[in-house]
Amino acid sequence: MADILFYLAAILAGAAFLLTLGRFLKGPTAADRVVAFDVLTVISITLIVLSALAAEREIYLDVALVYALLSFLGVIATAHYLEGRF
Repeated sequence: MADILFYLAAILAGAAFLLTLGRFLKGPTAADRVVAFDVLTVISITLIVLSALAAEREIYLDVALVYALLSFLGVIATAHYLEGRF
């Protein structure tokens, strides 16, 4: 049962990634693209955590944490740029 839920979570995360990638490429404004990029990073972090669980490697969780921190800083910097604060 746990394996089925794991595969279902991976499939749903992959589908969400593809749908969000479409919004990122199509987004009519820069703000839409920034939000889509932030969602893409969250989904990527989810996929990294799922791969850490599948491979039973705790080091991937550290990678996901660092990626989350860098992603947060990148989105904040981009938001400031779009507001014209730079």
